[in-house]
Order: sequence, then C-alpha cells, then structure tokens
Amino acid sequence: MKWIVGLGNPGTPYQSTRHNIGFMAVDRFAEKHGIKVTQSKCKALLGEGNVNGTKVYLIKPMTYMNLSGESIRAFMDFFKAPIEDFIVIYDDLDTPFGQIRLRYQGSAGGHNGIKSTIQHLGTQSFNRIRMGINRPLPGYNIADYVLSSFSKEEVKSMPQLLDTTCEAMEYTLGNPFEKTMAKFNV
Repeated sequence: MKWIVGLGNPGTPYQSTRHNIGFMAVDRFAEKHGIKVTQSKCKALLGEGNVNGTKVYLIKPMTYMNLSGESIRAFMDFFKAPIEDFIVIYDDLDTPFGQIRLRYQGSAGGHNGIKSTIQHLGTQSFNRIRMGINRPLPGYNIADYVLSSFSKEEVKSMPQLLDTTCEAMEYTLGNPFEKTMAKFNV
C-alpha cells in the first residue's frame, strides 16, 4: 500500500493558489485513475483505489497548511501505515515553475506544511515530491505570493506539470524512491 498526501488549504478561496498545487496533483492523479477523494476521515479527504496492482490512498488534509501534520499522523496511526510508503506532494519556492524535485529527507525549508509534518512524524526522513512555483520578486510578501493565483502563462503550462507529477507518482508505486528520484530529478 502507498499513501500519497497532497498539501493545500481547504475552501474555494484557496482552490487555485500556488500553495494548493499539492491538492491539484492529487486531484489530477485521482481523475486519471478513477479514484474519488471524498471520504472524510483523519481530518482529511481520502480516496482509495488500485493503480497498476498497488493499493493507493490519496489524502488531502483539511486542517489548513500549517497543521497538515495532524492529518498525516492521524492517517498513519489509524491505518498503521508505514512511513516508508508515504509520499507528500507540495509547492516549493526554490524549484522553478514547471519542474519537480524529489527528495527523501531534509528540513522544512520554511514550508509550514512540511514543518508540521516533520513535527508530527518526529523525523525529516520521508519521501517528497516538490512542485516548483518560483520565488516572488524581491519585496513581495511570501505569504501573499503562495496564496495568490498562478499567472496566465503558468496556467497554460499547468497540465504538463501535473502530468509529470502524476508520472512520478505512478512510477514510485512500482519502483524504489531512489530510482524514481534518478528518473525525475533532471
């Protein structure tokens, strides 16, 4: 079993913001594989399916970004889910828009959703797919930036970014994360 968590904020005002790109990736993956992410459990919306012979849980925490770890920990405890089978997908300011970076450990790097996840899991070692959203121009407040919508140009190339992320998600279902990193960290 693999459990994939996309980070974001619940509610319509946040739906198409940079901070919600993790939710967007999970939604795209769910759509591709006919999984409905609608069950309310563990302070999250869950979806369960089978992808290429692997049982997959898709999770969208409904705790707001800064408390994402609460939902992740609740799922882990309830389902006795091993951390080795966990993948988190989230926005990253230090990765150029349109690119993804995979890592299996590291600090939060200022990302409050990852900070909460590290706090609730008690480790910095877990699989991550970071989706690039660029940094704002100097002087632009980072909180305002991550809660802003994508530009028209970014919206046009969003399908490709989401598809690449889904390919990495699919690939990691049947391959070690290190091999997935080697394939997708270009």
